[in-house]
Amino acid sequence: MAKQMRKIRVGSVVGTRMDRTAVVEMVWKQRHRLYRKQMRRVARFYIHDPENQCQVGDTVRIQETRPISKTKHWRLLEILQRRQVADVRPIELETDIDTAIAEAGESGGAAVEALETGEEAPETAQETTPETAAAEADESGEAALEEPETGATDSGEEEPKE
Repeated sequence: MAKQMRKIRVGSVVGTRMDRTAVVEMVWKQRHRLYRKQMRRVARFYIHDPENQCQVGDTVRIQETRPISKTKHWRLLEILQRRQVADVRPIELETDIDTAIAEAGESGGAAVEALETGEEAPETAQETTPETAAAEADESGEAALEEPETGATDSGEEEPKE
């Protein structure tokens, strides 16, 4: 095949797990003949990348070439644009949830819900006991509220003692 007649395509890299090979997708829209609705078409090309310089998300220009392997018939011409793609693994997410639960103690449910929604975990609420309430009141200079030890109820009546 003459070099002038070789096809040249532009696509984005979607896989680089193989050695000296990358997978490039080229996406275009096509109108359905009967329903006149836009359809999304995808062509996947296996390209020869001798220096393993492609990364997932890059926009590349590729050229048709002689068969290099069973499925690889394209080679990398140039990388047009680099794109940063986050590499998140499920193991990292599990360890984050486990540490959030361990830090939160008994109120781990609220911390996990906050972690899943992306908010900061709420501080654990400390239970106020009469001793801690009295200590806090003494520090602030206020008198601590004490309950009378009589058998009075909230309505103000005394209960008969047996």
